[in-house]
Amino acid sequence: MLQVPLLEPLLVPLLLGGLLAVALALVRVVGRPWLERTILETDTPSGKAFDAVLMLAIALSVLAVVLESDPLLRQGWAGTFLGLEWGFTLLFSLEYLLRLLLVAEPRRYATSFFGLVDLLAILPTYLGLLIGGGQLFLVVRVLRLLRVFRVLKLGAYLQEAELLWSALIAARRKITVFLLAMVTLVILIGAFMYVIEAGNDGFRSIPVAIYWACVTITTVGYGDVAPVTPLGRFMASVVMLIGYSIIAVPTGILSAEIGLSVLRPPQEGTASPVVCGACLKGGHDPDARHCKFCGAEL
Repeated sequence: MLQVPLLEPLLVPLLLGGLLAVALALVRVVGRPWLERTILETDTPSGKAFDAVLMLAIALSVLAVVLESDPLLRQGWAGTFLGLEWGFTLLFSLEYLLRLLLVAEPRRYATSFFGLVDLLAILPTYLGLLIGGGQLFLVVRVLRLLRVFRVLKLGAYLQEAELLWSALIAARRKITVFLLAMVTLVILIGAFMYVIEAGNDGFRSIPVAIYWACVTITTVGYGDVAPVTPLGRFMASVVMLIGYSIIAVPTGILSAEIGLSVLRPPQEGTASPVVCGACLKGGHDPDARHCKFCGAEL
């Protein structure tokens, strides 16, 4: 883990105060209307350019976190990783403060899903400054691992996610029934294998046999538990074939619901995939011109 040398907890409010001053200066110099079109809206040229740059920054920041976990890279490029971490943190902090200043209802944005994701993207680095001491090394390490939540910020710029979410909601009962059927099938297979193998090669209890059934029916096949009797191997072969056929079930359910969502014509009262640029909430009517949550123009 990279540690920032000679930094006191007082640096956190100083950094945040400086970023707030920069954000206020941008609002005054550049102008609130232009910033709203750029940061909050996604269908304007400046908004599209801003989203593209921000998506690239998010991807690079996550890549830096992944590469930093390698001991050799961390040792050889410690300064580079430290500079990238603080650069991305300050950039995302400025974006977060600008959104709080520009949205109609800052509290609603701060407590929304994407608002919490934006906060999680910057919080671990600042907490790393506040929590010091060798005895808290592991705590700081876990906090810094939370930086991978930055990848969730990409969801704010993918309007197709609304279609996928709608398909999942529409298929929730079918998926629930499928999962219940899978749980029942795994329990039955595990019980049968425990009886067949009678403690051979790791089948010492029904829970272990159920674990083997889960591993086998999902085609993972760790191999740490395996049947040795002819009847057990025959049963294992059947379970493997069942596993390949089962994989297609949830995929088919979700694909069918997505197809129906695309082909289904808009009806009165149905949700629209349009996301409000002010509060980042969806679920608007197809003919809506203003957000029903904050009143901002869509």
